[in-house]
Amino acid sequence: MSLTALALGLTFLASAGGDPHAAHREKPQIMAPGYSALEFDAPAPGSYELPPLGQAADGQLVDSRGKALNLHDLYGDKVVVLSFIYTSCSDVNGCPLAGFVLKQLQQKILDDPRLRDNARLVSVSFDPQTDTPEVMQRYAGLFRREGSDWRFLTCETEAALAPILAGYNQWVLRDSDEEGRYLGSISHLLRVYLIDRKGRIRNIYSPSFLHADILYADIATLLLEPGVP
Repeated sequence: MSLTALALGLTFLASAGGDPHAAHREKPQIMAPGYSALEFDAPAPGSYELPPLGQAADGQLVDSRGKALNLHDLYGDKVVVLSFIYTSCSDVNGCPLAGFVLKQLQQKILDDPRLRDNARLVSVSFDPQTDTPEVMQRYAGLFRREGSDWRFLTCETEAALAPILAGYNQWVLRDSDEEGRYLGSISHLLRVYLIDRKGRIRNIYSPSFLHADILYADIATLLLEPGVP
């Protein structure tokens, strides 16, 4: 997947309105490490530990078919990689990075029989006003491969979304002009979460640390823990 295709595909439904980040994007942007080969060998699965960081929060969502569910419904039977995104994000080191890395991870999972049956990807939109179930269904078509367990979810309202974001300490802010008019973009800090079968957060990845090889090693490490079938 070329970076040109990435830039075109991942700015899905991008707003044509004012962009508060336009001046920033006029400067050459340093691409996050997740877009290129890892500069060091990822640690061997099982050669290290990932201490629990706390319980993963729950929340009420709807899937890309409009079916209501709780986030915890997706925890317990598999290791989960959870990302928070919005479909019109144009920050190359934001949601597009998450999509690029998780698409690579998806292939690694499909190629590994143990991971294929025991890992799940979950992407939750924090823009329910725009990212309806129908929009999420079309967005999923850019990423999800046949046989992959990758769920694309949204919320019915901002009120339903707020406690989920708070539970994961996920900061977002809808950008507006001086008169309070929404500019079509959302400022946020990309964070991706690794959640074990007991619903515990085991790692949190920032743009500087988000890479398919690291995620793969971390998932495999959790599946090697004692008591994991």
